[in-house]
Amino acid sequence: MNRIESRFAALKAENRKGFVAYIGAGDPHLEATEAIALAMDEAGVDVLELGVPFSDPLADGIVNQLAAQRGLESGTTPAKIFASISRIRRHSQIPIVLYVYFNLLHRMGMEAFIRDAADAGVDGLLVLDLPPEESENYESLMRARELCPIFLIAPTTPAERIRRIAPHAAGFIYYVSREGVTGMQSTVSESIESMTATIRRHSSLPIAVGFGISNPEQARLVAGQSDAVVVGSAIVNQIAEHGSDPELAGKVGNFVRQLVEAVKSVHA
Repeated sequence: MNRIESRFAALKAENRKGFVAYIGAGDPHLEATEAIALAMDEAGVDVLELGVPFSDPLADGIVNQLAAQRGLESGTTPAKIFASISRIRRHSQIPIVLYVYFNLLHRMGMEAFIRDAADAGVDGLLVLDLPPEESENYESLMRARELCPIFLIAPTTPAERIRRIAPHAAGFIYYVSREGVTGMQSTVSESIESMTATIRRHSSLPIAVGFGISNPEQARLVAGQSDAVVVGSAIVNQIAEHGSDPELAGKVGNFVRQLVEAVKSVHA
């Protein structure tokens, strides 16, 4: 088991729900990313997703697009992210997933990217625009390095395609609860319960639900219908608001702690 699998196994044994937090790597700079990662661990986050800055983040709404832009402006590259993760690993064993677009793997070389990610202490990759049908070599390289390939399922994904996607995934399945791009929403999707039930017919992996969850009430509600809750834009928005504050990591950690506590109040 890698760290993701171990964490979800522990959550299951303790009848607890998981919390997955997303931030943009290098937003506003990598030193802040490292400090925020440690604050996330202290706040009780179970899995940390680091978005790798990319010029054309097509799956992301404006909040995360701007985070990617700030990451690019701070000079963040995959190699620098790997170095930052190596430094995080000196102090924390929080499971880390890279949220990344395939162009970056292709540019660096897929084998080299996966090798360097594993060596740095990454536990999984969520490649937004890599369909399972094109992932054979990617999956074999990932499994050789004991990394989890995370795949997405959307509200529009038919049951037959869920059946085809599920065997390719490891660690957890990420259910995108809304059509469209990432972003904060005022309400929770009404299809979560029925879709998670459909996914469970085809996979025994934990199901993490994200896209649109922005406050403790929503997080608590979604936790009751899933194995884990993913919050991204609401956290990234906090980073945007307090990016120049020397207490940035602490403020983000305090915000996230409220969301974690809401999720942990729900028992499996």
